[in-house]
Amino acid sequence: MTSTDQVSGHGYINRKGDYLKRLRRIEGQARGLQRMVEDEKYCIDILTQVSAMTRALQSVALGLLEEHMSHCVVEAAATGGPEADAKVREASEAIARLVRS
Repeated sequence: MTSTDQVSGHGYINRKGDYLKRLRRIEGQARGLQRMVEDEKYCIDILTQVSAMTRALQSVALGLLEEHMSHCVVEAAATGGPEADAKVREASEAIARLVRS
């Protein structure tokens, strides 16, 4: 199963509602940041909110990564073969992107 598959068995599916709730909250934070800039709020206050939003996004990313590792990667590893290698490589690349961001 790759990231483009249309299968509903992804590891995060049991917590989909939680993730959507958190992402909607982050969306609200982004709108709040836009208003702060429109209203010419103090730079440090805006930066504080950017930092909070960044931490919230990182939290979602880490949760999704954990779900991916405990579901998709573990399942592929149990099966073995090229699928397992691909899932481990995919997870490693995702971790590298998160570390760089």
